[in-house]
Amino acid sequence: MNHSQPLCRLADIPDGDAIAVQVASATGGFELIVLRRGERAFAYHNECPHAGRNLDYAPGRFLVRDGRLTCAAHGATFAVESGACLGGPCRSGLVALRVDVVDGAVWLP
Repeated sequence: MNHSQPLCRLADIPDGDAIAVQVASATGGFELIVLRRGERAFAYHNECPHAGRNLDYAPGRFLVRDGRLTCAAHGATFAVESGACLGGPCRSGLVALRVDVVDGAVWLP
């Protein structure tokens, strides 16, 4: 695996919760939601497919409960492990990015 810099430490994310991580890019960067379930991590663009707004209710704070992430604006719900739309005003799921957990750090491959 060729990794350059970790997004965060797995321990930075409370188990069953999520944090926001800023990713730099040549086009100005973007924000990811990184969610934790045990020793696994899942990452999605911080953008609701319903209205294009961030899913957090306050910067970097997300509504995560029982394996579901809820958009704070309109209540759409998404599966933590797949990003699939589970209910509410969404026609599609979240845009996922693969992440790897290596030695306690979360990386984009």
